[in-house]
Amino acid sequence: MRISELSRRSRVPVATIKYYLREGLVAPGTLTASTQAQYDETHLDRLRLVRALLGPGGLSIAQARAILGVIDDPQHDTFAALGAAQHAIAAAPPQEDTPRAASVLARAGWQIDPASTEPAQLEAALAGLDDAGFEIPDAVMTAYIRAAEQIAAAELAEAPEDRAAAIRYAVLGTVLTEPVILALRRLAHQQAAARRFGPASDA
Repeated sequence: MRISELSRRSRVPVATIKYYLREGLVAPGTLTASTQAQYDETHLDRLRLVRALLGPGGLSIAQARAILGVIDDPQHDTFAALGAAQHAIAAAPPQEDTPRAASVLARAGWQIDPASTEPAQLEAALAGLDDAGFEIPDAVMTAYIRAAEQIAAAELAEAPEDRAAAIRYAVLGTVLTEPVILALRRLAHQQAAARRFGPASDA
């Protein structure tokens, strides 16, 4: 298909497709003339993936490029690919001094990649709570840890056997499901608040 057809089917403007091509997010088409190229279903699938990463995934162009690089690299094993994906979307740089995060991780008893940036992210989040004078109750922190363990275990238990498919599942699951988890948590708050504080109902 020509780029105009690719644009129509993907609902991505031609100018945006050309931008993605320049940024290396989408592979070039097959040249049929000096200024024309043909595209296929793989380009359509890639465009949809790029839009998901940049839209609901909330990634920057650089982050999306890094994530796509992990998916496209068959040399990674699944564990390494997951770490690379998390590194690509890290909200905080690695740091050695993370006492709050270290305390939570010790309590959880989790085995963490030493190169992981997430302890720094957790440290920054916990420091923000301290600055605001908000303390997570002990029982609530325990619930967070156990819920996170259950989510991670359930997700990885469903990973495909094929390595390339497993990498794609793990990487995209890391990036694209976090907004789902956040939305469900907020909806669950509404349900819990209705049960505890809502008006009595005959229903």
